[in-house]
Amino acid sequence: MPSGPPRVYGSRPVGALLPKVVRPAFRKMNPAAAQVMADWAAIVGPMLAGVSTPRRLSAGTLTIACAGPVAMELQHYASELIDRINTHLGGNTVSGLRFVQTSHGVSAAAPLPPPQPQPAWIAAAAETAVAALPAGELRAALASLGRAVLAGKKPSTNRSG
Repeated sequence: MPSGPPRVYGSRPVGALLPKVVRPAFRKMNPAAAQVMADWAAIVGPMLAGVSTPRRLSAGTLTIACAGPVAMELQHYASELIDRINTHLGGNTVSGLRFVQTSHGVSAAAPLPPPQPQPAWIAAAAETAVAALPAGELRAALASLGRAVLAGKKPSTNRSG
């Protein structure tokens, strides 16, 4: 007789499965750190975001990379930065800041290339798919979704269907 956890047949609550799914991701980066990194420009403003980058949040200490003398300037604003970050996150997540100077400044992300125009068949197919719907926001949203889905496919030679 095999030993191990008993099998569960039927549906299970999603909440019971979620910890196993998200645990590997949270080991790499906790949700608060991801939120700080994603919203850094909104938290500190464009001026400070241009010369600093959050790197890591560990045990309540946020590590911020910055170029040259900016670290000293940011130390003067440390308590205000902590307050802004905690207000944005909605709790007392960050209790201290650690500054790391980078020799080449903060690397800015490369600008995204302009979007390529879509072939005419994509727009026509998306509009045909939603033609039976009444005009409005739902129809426009579904047509936009259809164009995005079809942009990843090659045109079909069979147009009968």
